[in-house]
Amino acid sequence: MLVKQIHHAAIICSNYEISKHFYVHILGFPVIAENYREDRLSYKLDLQAGESRIELFSFPSPPDRPDAPEARGLRHLAFAVEDVDHCRQKLEEKGVHVEEVRVDPYTGRRFTFFKDPDQLPLELYETGEERTGK
Repeated sequence: MLVKQIHHAAIICSNYEISKHFYVHILGFPVIAENYREDRLSYKLDLQAGESRIELFSFPSPPDRPDAPEARGLRHLAFAVEDVDHCRQKLEEKGVHVEEVRVDPYTGRRFTFFKDPDQLPLELYETGEERTGK
């Protein structure tokens, strides 16, 4: 295979300060670098996400994201966690609405969804030993 792993996911936000607070202080991603790009009137915030990164961008007047969950394109961004219940509780304590925990019928792994300040769907996916599909 030519590709080794996902290096980063890039997210464009509508309000940089609100999204920066969410990803850094609510989700706890460490900041690698923060740069203001004068020529683009845009911030670029690089966050450490395990062995990958999240790049958070701000642009003046970005278009809205298609609303339908089954719209073409990236469906959601999933984060691996050890204990989905613990993470759900911590997010809810910080005022983030998190859906009920579900179980993947093919792997037996537990997961749930929540949204970032721009309604980007995010998932907590509990790691562990995967069971083969049905």
